[in-house]
Amino acid sequence: MNPLSATSWLSSLGTAGVFLVLFAETGLLVGFFLPGDSLLFTAGLFCTTSASAPVHLSLPLVLVASVAGAISGAQVGFVLGRRGGRALLGKIGNPHLHRGVERAEELFSRYGHAKAIVLARFVPVVRTVLNPLAGILDVPARTFLVWQVLGGVLWSVGVTLAGYVLGASIPGIDQYLLPIIAVVVVVSLIPLALELRRGRKRPSDDPDRRR
Repeated sequence: MNPLSATSWLSSLGTAGVFLVLFAETGLLVGFFLPGDSLLFTAGLFCTTSASAPVHLSLPLVLVASVAGAISGAQVGFVLGRRGGRALLGKIGNPHLHRGVERAEELFSRYGHAKAIVLARFVPVVRTVLNPLAGILDVPARTFLVWQVLGGVLWSVGVTLAGYVLGASIPGIDQYLLPIIAVVVVVSLIPLALELRRGRKRPSDDPDRRR
């Protein structure tokens, strides 16, 4: 099985693969490379009757598995961060992971706890490191739980339903899965890009900062 392939996970493990990938990607630092966005979209696509896929999935079960994996994984990551501290992040030498830490810290400093936790769900790697980082930075447990649940549901359900709607609307669309997945990844970065753009404009728009 190819761990980087969404189709491989779904063909081998079905709905269980959805839960496992999302749990590992959002809860365990070693899962940062797993295909969260593309797996959700592909799973939604494979739920349609029009998909000539190697496996046919049940949409209700996929939605339950995706939400459960996203929420439980994030909570585990938070607990590990609170207990293990920065030593947990320091044990991983991958440069992509450390760049994700820097971006996650920027989200916290720029947008605060609530918005950062929700936005991070839509950014690969950042959604992996932000959860333990929230524990390290002593984000209140209740605050983290509320916003990670909201972000987890929006992300997992939204991307899955996008795949389902597209698959149901266009017969044979799964034949173009790779370019569609590339588009999904790019689109998933739009919320963060918009927020970063707004953040850059705020200093110049603040009259107190111009004095």
